[in-house]
Amino acid sequence: MIRLIHDRARSAPKKIVFAEADQLDVLKAAQIVMEEGIGQPILLGRKDVISDLMQSINFQEEVSILDPKSDEQLEIKSKYANLFWNEQKRKGVTLYEAESLMRERNYFAAMMVKNGDADAMLSGYSRNYASVIKPVLDVVGKDKGVSKIAATNMMLTDRGPIFISDTSINIDPTAKELAKIGFMTSEIVKMFGIKPVMAMLSFTNFGSSKHPNAGKVTDAVAYLHRYYPDLVVDGPLQSDFALNREMLEERFPFSEIAKKNVNTLIFPNLESANITYKLMKELNKNQSVGPILLGLKEPIHVLQLGASVDEIVNMAAVAVIDAQQKQKR
Repeated sequence: MIRLIHDRARSAPKKIVFAEADQLDVLKAAQIVMEEGIGQPILLGRKDVISDLMQSINFQEEVSILDPKSDEQLEIKSKYANLFWNEQKRKGVTLYEAESLMRERNYFAAMMVKNGDADAMLSGYSRNYASVIKPVLDVVGKDKGVSKIAATNMMLTDRGPIFISDTSINIDPTAKELAKIGFMTSEIVKMFGIKPVMAMLSFTNFGSSKHPNAGKVTDAVAYLHRYYPDLVVDGPLQSDFALNREMLEERFPFSEIAKKNVNTLIFPNLESANITYKLMKELNKNQSVGPILLGLKEPIHVLQLGASVDEIVNMAAVAVIDAQQKQKR
C-alpha cells in the first residue's frame, strides 16, 4: 500500500510546503520526498538553521527556503496580509493583525496553498494539533457542504488497510456529525482505490441497548442509509463482530456487511478512536498513515506530534494525492 501511495504521488508530483523545515526529521523527510520524486519541497523556517541542517545531512539539491519572519519576504507577506484582511475584516481582523499573522509560519504556509504558490502543506511535527488547525481553518476553511472537519488514520494491518475515524478532531460528535464523518471517510477510502465497507462502532450490537451513546450510532447509520444508499455500512456493532465475518454472519446474517471484509471503522467519539489507533501502533506494530484531514478546501495535513521521518514522507505522498484529486475537481 505504501508503495502504491508513493507511486501514485510520483505520477504527478506537487509543490509541498513544509512549515517546520528547521526541524531535522522534517528536513530529512523533505529530502527523501525530493529524491524520490514524490514532490518539490518548499522549506519554511530560519534560513541559517535550515542551511546548516542541510549541510549536516548532505541535502544538496536546489530548493526554495522561505522565512516568514524575515524582511526578505516583505512583498509576499504584504500581499498575503491584504488578501487575508479583505476576507476577515468583517470578522474583526485589522490589517495590522493580518500583517502580524503572516509572520507565523502556519498562516503563511496556508496562504501559499490558498493562492497557488504551493500545492499542499504539511505541519504539526513540533506543535500541538489545535495550534496548527486554527490557522488552517482561518485561511482556507472547510470544503463546500462540510459543517465540521475530521481526521482518519489508515492502519496497515495483516488483513489489509483499515481506516479509523475520527482520530483527532471531534470529541463527541452528534449522530448527524458521525454520519458525515463516515461519509467523508468513505470518500478518502475511495481516493486510495479501495471500496469502503464500513462499520459504525459502539459498545453494543444493533438495538440491544437504549443508551443514548448507542442511540446516536443507530441514528447515524439510518442517516447514511437514507442519504447515501450506495454506501456499504451498518451498525451499531461491537468491534469484534465488525471484524469477524464468521461471528457477524452467524449472529446477524441480516447485516449489510455480513460476508464482507470491513475496512473502515467509525468510532462514536474521539477518545475511543484515538486510543485504538495508538494501541494498534504500539502493540501490533501496525504502521499508521495519518491523521489524514477530511473536509478542508485545500490539501493541507497536520502531522502527529513528533512523527517519524517515514511517517512524514508517507503524509507528504498522501498530501500530493489529495492535491491531485482536488485539482481534478
